[in-house]
Amino acid sequence: MKTEETTLDKIRTRPRFKMFTDLTKEEYAENLKTYLNEHKGEFSGNINKEVATICVETEDDNYWKPRLSLRIETEDEQTAIRGVFGPSSAVWTFFMFLYFSFTILWMTFFTMYYVEKQINSKEFPWALNASFAMLICIGLTYAAARFGQNKAKGEMQKLRKFAEESTLHFEKKP
Repeated sequence: MKTEETTLDKIRTRPRFKMFTDLTKEEYAENLKTYLNEHKGEFSGNINKEVATICVETEDDNYWKPRLSLRIETEDEQTAIRGVFGPSSAVWTFFMFLYFSFTILWMTFFTMYYVEKQINSKEFPWALNASFAMLICIGLTYAAARFGQNKAKGEMQKLRKFAEESTLHFEKKP
């Protein structure tokens, strides 16, 4: 098994990795199901021959609870497993909505400030301050995402171990 990971993959909001194995897509999906059944109390998830979603079983279900999405593809006659760590789709959508909203508001307020300066108007004296407030909100949203990642670091390590062991454990014997 070979794993690819870049520095950019480690600092993303949703860290990712890529592994290669000699197993077919169907064999890997079956191995994932077997491995998941062997570790039923520790992990839960949904698996088919192209996509798998795995999460760690915990007592509490917080917004930062990570999930591992595995996409199983064929590349150069090898099976490539692309893994992406992230929160539930509802939480991910909410954070993207916040980023989008704050960014649009920042652009709107900054444009209002810029146009006001160009036409020597005094109608929107608050526009520059509002644009800085939106930048602060974007920063706070990013900080909340990083806080969630740090809080879930142990679970993410378990999920990464799951991805690696589920491949290594059942690697074809020569």
